[in-house]
Amino acid sequence: GKLPFCAMGVSSVIHPKNPHVPTMHFNYRYFEIEEADGTVQWWFGGGTDLTPTYLNEEDAVHFHKTLKEACDKHDLKLYPKYKKWCDDYFYIKHRGERRGIGGIFFDDMDSPSKEEVFQFVKSCAKAVVPCYIPIVKKHCHDSFTPEEKLWQQLRRGRYVEFNLVYDRGTKFGLLTPGSRIESILMSLPLTARWEYMHNPPESSKEAEILEVLRNPKDWVH
Repeated sequence: GKLPFCAMGVSSVIHPKNPHVPTMHFNYRYFEIEEADGTVQWWFGGGTDLTPTYLNEEDAVHFHKTLKEACDKHDLKLYPKYKKWCDDYFYIKHRGERRGIGGIFFDDMDSPSKEEVFQFVKSCAKAVVPCYIPIVKKHCHDSFTPEEKLWQQLRRGRYVEFNLVYDRGTKFGLLTPGSRIESILMSLPLTARWEYMHNPPESSKEAEILEVLRNPKDWVH
């Protein structure tokens, strides 16, 4: 039978035109289900992650440190746990690489109490602007070449692959009767590209980001 439920959240994806400004995604959500016997099950989930076209280590450190500071206000164990969860979740298995350089990700969080978890989620949500906007301001006027734009389009192809093949939210939405397909697919970039068996030259800036996507780094120590 059907069970009464409540679901709410906020989700945003930004795909900048400039390949030197990274894509950023965040989502924070709350679910509540009333069981047949009247008991209520609830949990929070969410995260914030960064997907650069080109690696800028200073930006990566800033992004992760800001998220770590938000987590550390509540428990020092949270950032390393949710950073690893993010690296593991946004993994494109058929490519052997991550979608981006990660951030934090968690799901089914229902302890120690609803108010304490809610305060943690609010801290994470409030960290979105300070972790990302300084990076946008730093690079939004950077010049770029047609070759750099092409690499951005190829990386966005990987973004599409992850979201359509592996992302739980996309799968859940597409399987929900009467859902708005356009809303479910809002996370996809407007344009993307695929090149057959494309491999960037060794020691190139393109190869540099691939190395990090294949072998996630600890950005805060």
